[in-house]
Amino acid sequence: MSSEQVPRISLSEFLELEATATHKSEYWDGQVFAMAGGTYEHALIASNLIGVLGERLWGQPCRVIGSDLLVEAAEAGLVTYPDVLVICGEPQFVGPKRLVVSNPVLVVEVLSPSTEGRDRGRKATQYRKNRTLQQYVLVATEEARVEVYTRGEDGSLSLREWSGMEAVAELASVGCVVPLGEVYAGVIDFGA
Repeated sequence: MSSEQVPRISLSEFLELEATATHKSEYWDGQVFAMAGGTYEHALIASNLIGVLGERLWGQPCRVIGSDLLVEAAEAGLVTYPDVLVICGEPQFVGPKRLVVSNPVLVVEVLSPSTEGRDRGRKATQYRKNRTLQQYVLVATEEARVEVYTRGEDGSLSLREWSGMEAVAELASVGCVVPLGEVYAGVIDFGA
């Protein structure tokens, strides 16, 4: 077992590196972690969500963004690429290069066996510290199931879960509903 200390870098140093990187990384508490690629199902679910949300939010002051924009989950904490995010109003950028936003109202993470623990643990904890975030959504890949954590007026989070291809998830933060049949379209026939 090595006792070698991993060097820490500042957020600005990370952003300089990420601006020219050939792969995606996330930043947490001064450390940089490479991000793994996803499966076909993971990518299709994220793409379906972007399409569904984009259609429902068309003409509103909210924008749906895919996994190419970093989000500051918590100030000086986690900076990562969520699978889908929604910003309502003007984006608030961290730093001059417009690589990181700090004001999502909705963040979606599509779960996979390799990321589920982080998405439910470290990321969820950090996202709860973001004052603009109203809903944190976890989407399963191995079954038709969506979990929505909604921030209450007192700051606490409540959980609602929808499962099955006929279910319709409510996303109050952006004023729309999302049929799971559309989220999972073309992925796997969960009804068979």
